[in-house]
Amino acid sequence: MIFRGTFEHTLDAKHRLTVPAKYRAALRRGLVLSIAPETTPGSPRALAIWTLADHEAYAAAALGKLNPLGPDIRELKRLLFNSSFEMELDSAHRLMIPGGLMQYAGLDKDVTLTGSGECLEIWDREAYATYNQGLLARYSEIAASIDHTD
Repeated sequence: MIFRGTFEHTLDAKHRLTVPAKYRAALRRGLVLSIAPETTPGSPRALAIWTLADHEAYAAAALGKLNPLGPDIRELKRLLFNSSFEMELDSAHRLMIPGGLMQYAGLDKDVTLTGSGECLEIWDREAYATYNQGLLARYSEIAASIDHTD
C-alpha cells in the first residue's frame, strides 16, 4: 500500500485519531504505531502508522545483515521495537495514541496526517506547516543531492 496525501485532524480528549476512510481497509487487520525517525537533528518529530507487514519489512531492511550483537544495532532495535505498538482500529476507525508517543512528537489536539509512501505520519499541525514550508523551498536541492545513477 502506498500512503499519499495530507489531512488535518483533531484528536479527541482521549487522544484518538480517526483514520481517513481510504486507508481503513489497509489497516483493518492491525497496524503498528511507532516513532518516526527524525531526518535531521532538530527537525520536528512525528509518529508513523504502518501496516503490520510493512513495519516488519522496514525493520528487516533497517537491520539487514548487521551483527545483532553490535551495540549500535542493539540500540537501533530498541528504537524500532520499544517505541512501537501493535494496535487495531476501534469500531469508529480510530486509534488511541499513548501518552509517551504524544509527548515524543509534541502532539496536542490539532494534528496533520501525511502519506509518506510506506506509512502515514502524524505531526503537530503547526510544526508540520513550518517544516513543510522549508522542505518545499529545498525541493530542487534535495532532488539534485540524491544519486540517481544506481
